[in-house]
Amino acid sequence: MKTLGLMGGTSWHSTVEYYRDINQAVNEHFGDNTNPPLLLFNLNQSLIHQYQREGNWAAIANLITDAGKRLQLAGAEALMCCANTPHKVFDTVSATLEVPMLHIADATAQAIKRRGIKKVCFIGTKFTMEADFITGRIGQSGIEVLVPEVPEVFEELHRIIQKELTFGRIEESSKQYALDTINRMISQGAEGVILGCTEFPLMISESDLNVPIFNTTHIHSQAAVDFILGKD
Repeated sequence: MKTLGLMGGTSWHSTVEYYRDINQAVNEHFGDNTNPPLLLFNLNQSLIHQYQREGNWAAIANLITDAGKRLQLAGAEALMCCANTPHKVFDTVSATLEVPMLHIADATAQAIKRRGIKKVCFIGTKFTMEADFITGRIGQSGIEVLVPEVPEVFEELHRIIQKELTFGRIEESSKQYALDTINRMISQGAEGVILGCTEFPLMISESDLNVPIFNTTHIHSQAAVDFILGKD
């Protein structure tokens, strides 16, 4: 098995899900309790949120680059950021590293294409909804990606993520708000929904909607398993 470096902590709640998913899938592959060689660098989410508020993405890139270099030195043969928003600096970070990084949008696009779906909607932090570093990359695979049309919705979904979900809080009113947002985009023709923040799967499940859910935490974890097992 190949050694994979995880850059987690954004948030640690979703990083736990990555760890669980990867270990479980490798156990199932071997049919026993064989565990994969994983290395974890836990990023300081509070500091990253501060830099986000300041618009200081260069500082965020430096933090993630430092984490990546430390994981390289520890023996990681590939790396991944265990969240969507850090992929805003993916190109900057990956250009400085000697090992490949597994991009969450590439894995998500492949999962959508396997389902034969051409149009999806996307919810995440305001950074992933305002810019196209995730949605645009998915769109390069010929998939149309809808995001909420109202800026106020960006802000409220972002608040739910940063003030509730990253602390492990699940509020029923917030869940309903997210579902109402998704259902409006389904009425516009979305055939599936990308949970484009790795915290949203903590709150929203397949049983909540009548369209397929693309859980980026799970999808990215499966890409990690493919790398570890040499299936990439």
